[in-house]
Amino acid sequence: MAETSPAAPTSAPAKAPKKKKTSLKPKKTSPSVSDLIVKAVLASNECHGLSLARLKKAFAAGGYDVEKNNIRVKLAIKSMVSKGALVQTKVYCKLAKWQERSKQLANPPEEKLTGRAPPPP
Repeated sequence: MAETSPAAPTSAPAKAPKKKKTSLKPKKTSPSVSDLIVKAVLASNECHGLSLARLKKAFAAGGYDVEKNNIRVKLAIKSMVSKGALVQTKVYCKLAKWQERSKQLANPPEEKLTGRAPPPP
């Protein structure tokens, strides 16, 4: 008796290529936290900047949930300080006031004129 080997399929059935699922994420409709911080600091009329408590009050008045996004606000402030966009002007017992760097650079302190000539370069 002759043994017959099982017939190997010569061509596998072609599978249709899978379509990639494109997840359409809704685009942001609200500005980022750092943009909100810059707007709040620029809108303040105080000459020495804006404290964190007043910044949170301004966010809450604008409809931003501060209690839920407290960490995001703090991280945004830290990153803006490290980038140089915000400057910490004063610290009183853990209460810091923040001022935008462009405000500080726009009003540089006037240099005092003395009777001496400036040193040669």
